[in-house]
Amino acid sequence: MQPLTLRILPERLAICSLPPDAAPPAWVFMGRFYALMRTPEELSIVCAAENVPAFVPSVGPWACLQVEGVLDFALTGILAGLAAPLAEAGIGLFALSAYRTDFILVRAEDLTHAQRVLRRAGHAVG
Repeated sequence: MQPLTLRILPERLAICSLPPDAAPPAWVFMGRFYALMRTPEELSIVCAAENVPAFVPSVGPWACLQVEGVLDFALTGILAGLAAPLAEAGIGLFALSAYRTDFILVRAEDLTHAQRVLRRAGHAVG
């Protein structure tokens, strides 16, 4: 796998869970970055941590690293190349994929360590 370039987004995010039949609340859309996934078990939300009401089950804050550039759907091993060194270092992640690229979330307190680990693995992080 070729080295990747990752950009750190400025937002601090939260991962939230609502009932599967819940409508997405307005506070989800108040930030610049958000993602929604509905499954039979839940409505899972990633959004700006500062906008999440205290009564909503959530985990955060998370820092978000974006793989720069457009990734071809034929590419393989992108997430594995990021996840493996982080896992070896004991850093958990939450992965998101969009049409054009991938994102990994690490706990905000792990960001500096994650940057060092990814750089040692040959990736550019900045």
